[in-house]
Amino acid sequence: MFDLSLVDVSNVSAGLFITGAIFILLIFSLLSFGILKMFQQQVRTGWYSFAGAVVSSVVFGLILNQWFI
Repeated sequence: MFDLSLVDVSNVSAGLFITGAIFILLIFSLLSFGILKMFQQQVRTGWYSFAGAVVSSVVFGLILNQWFI
């Protein structure tokens, strides 16, 4: 059904790895903070966190497109 094979990640630069790690941590922390604030009935702060996650995703895409692709 699925064929598992090895993937060579030795060609991934340190800059790409660090940039990806930082932005993934930022985006998902903002999303989880937004969900937390929604459960705490602080709707405005929750929406700001969701908007920050979207803006961070767009900036991450632009940085990837500009520097790494």
